[in-house]
Amino acid sequence: MLTGFKDFILRGNVIELAVAVVVGSAFQKVVDSFVSALMTPIINAAGAPQSTGLGFSLRPDNPEATFINFSTMINAFVVFIITAAVVYFIFVLPMNKINERTKAAPEPEPDPEDVVLLREIRDELKARKN
Repeated sequence: MLTGFKDFILRGNVIELAVAVVVGSAFQKVVDSFVSALMTPIINAAGAPQSTGLGFSLRPDNPEATFINFSTMINAFVVFIITAAVVYFIFVLPMNKINERTKAAPEPEPDPEDVVLLREIRDELKARKN
């Protein structure tokens, strides 16, 4: 049991996974701050001038506590799409190409037994003829 765990750790997949998580979380923070600084004001500008953003309040007597902010949801979606696209195009796609190139060519399937038998018979008949 411990040998399998040791092989798993030393295989390198854990290191690659750890690097991917660290890089992904750092990149997610960059994208999140970019979207919050640039996209949020643009999306909030679509709201009414007296509102705090793109959304509405459920209760007019307590607008801040009951405000449903659509710009926050849109920002989260944009951050997710950008992060997923970058991870795909920078990490996943190149790794798939590398794996595709390094994959060994498939071995040809062995001939069926009847074909092998017929070849042996043919070779034997040729040998007898000569």
